[in-house]
Amino acid sequence: MRTQDIHRVLLGTFVRPAQETGTGHPRVEAVYGYLIRHEAGLVLLDTGVGVGDSETEDRYRPRRIALPEALGGVGVTLDEVDVVVNCHLHFDHCGGNPMLPGRPVMCQRQELEDARRGNYTMDHLIDYRGSRYDLLDGEAEIRPGVHVIPTPGHVDGHQSLVVKCEDGTVVLAGQSHDTASGWSADALAASAKALGHSQPLPLAPAWMERLLAFDPKRVVFAHDAAIWEPA
Repeated sequence: MRTQDIHRVLLGTFVRPAQETGTGHPRVEAVYGYLIRHEAGLVLLDTGVGVGDSETEDRYRPRRIALPEALGGVGVTLDEVDVVVNCHLHFDHCGGNPMLPGRPVMCQRQELEDARRGNYTMDHLIDYRGSRYDLLDGEAEIRPGVHVIPTPGHVDGHQSLVVKCEDGTVVLAGQSHDTASGWSADALAASAKALGHSQPLPLAPAWMERLLAFDPKRVVFAHDAAIWEPA
């Protein structure tokens, strides 16, 4: 498998309201999934924006690209997807899961428990007809060279994927960071001591060093088209 076997899939857009952006202005954000053409079967990270309640619809004003159409753009049908991985179970990441009944959905056990407690996501996107979960408790290699790494922060059960390819490693960060610049800041914070900087220094998430240890060639995100690459 090579890095060209990882495909970004545009699943829709939404408008983040001004009170959530920190800028005082609304912001249009994309929703990206990632398809991995693995020798053992197709792995899909995230499935798009689900239909929410009227309050959520009015707040975020989503525009969806149906999962069959989105996958068709990279020459794949729903039936060809072997396994789903959700970075987390908010409605803008697991919205297409019910279109894939019987397919295993891999998420952290804590994430599913949190989702089922209510007031977290849309219940109809979690326990749908044919839902099937393969629950993880921490790190796992779900296919040869495809590693799930817990990356809590956005939510406690967030996870990212690390894909080791013949020509380099790609981190599918999900929403561990909203932007590539946010990732870059934490990557530099994690490396600050090695770069010779003295205290006081910013703190990076505890898992940042774990992801950097894979020596990623690039890092991609769920809501940012920008790509992080090392210097």
